[in-house]
Amino acid sequence: MYDISEFKVKQSPVILGIESSCDETACAVLRGREILSNRIISSAAEQAKYGGVVPEIASRMHTEAVDEVCRLALKDAGLKPADIDCVAATYGAGLLGALLVGLSFAKAFAYAMNVPFVAVNHIRGHIAAAYLDKPDLKPPFITLLASGGHTAILYTSSYTQFKVLASTSDDAAGEAFDKCARVLGLPYPGGPNVQKLAESGAPCISFPSALVKNSKEMRFSYSGLKTAVINYCHNAQQRGEVLNGFDVAASFQRAAIDPLVKKTVEYALACGVHTVTAGGGVIANSYLRSTLNEACQRAGLELVLPEKKFCTDNAAMIASEGLNQYMQGNFSPLNVNAAAAIPLQ
Repeated sequence: MYDISEFKVKQSPVILGIESSCDETACAVLRGREILSNRIISSAAEQAKYGGVVPEIASRMHTEAVDEVCRLALKDAGLKPADIDCVAATYGAGLLGALLVGLSFAKAFAYAMNVPFVAVNHIRGHIAAAYLDKPDLKPPFITLLASGGHTAILYTSSYTQFKVLASTSDDAAGEAFDKCARVLGLPYPGGPNVQKLAESGAPCISFPSALVKNSKEMRFSYSGLKTAVINYCHNAQQRGEVLNGFDVAASFQRAAIDPLVKKTVEYALACGVHTVTAGGGVIANSYLRSTLNEACQRAGLELVLPEKKFCTDNAAMIASEGLNQYMQGNFSPLNVNAAAAIPLQ
């Protein structure tokens, strides 16, 4: 009989994390914050044929890969299934069919081993990636969250609690990068290819800032920026002009990222915290990383920046957030379901 009330919290537990919210089937094993293994089987190459993620293909490839990726992660860690103290898996947000594959596998694993199961909010996983870079990191701190689905600045007050200070009113930064890549004719995934193009360009085009002005509350908007890039490219095409994609990418990148960096540092100083962290796929952008690092240095703030591989979707961050919830005894019942969309908090 699986009874979560009978489970006890152990010190330095071994956490098995599973992530399957989009096109990456991932599994990681952590002992406390120590990463014992971190495996990913990606379907990105298959998805690229269609210019983006096809949910049905993602679900099928998760089904084919989830058992293998977990076996590889356990082998890399030198552990057996019986050595696992807790299983953590993403339950949302993401592609519903893809989420169900990893979630179902994780619940079955927890039931078979009779260990606690933790359903993880994918966005909280991105926040918890900072602990992988600095295991002794302690709240409070300011977190810049920038991904394909969310863009926000958060006040992280404890290991399991945070407050949203600012967010986007429409599109997320990652989505805007993908749309910019598409109009420039760049292949999937869009974000890394926009960055690569921007490295050879100059930010000489005046695109609207992602920061909303004259607003009672601080917020970002990427819809107008995205539309401005699309219109600029289409107008150049209609006039028969040769489009300088390098400059377009560099100008878009500056308009999208500079406001995020500026407001993150301002919030850290206003809240009186000394540490800034960041999470989400857009945080892998080299321009953002260097700009944020320089801004924090000027302001006398410590920046904890996860490695790029822990900014994009991975299971180590899910295990890290699983550890946060495990240590609080926040175990999940096995009837928890996947959710395509969940609140940021």
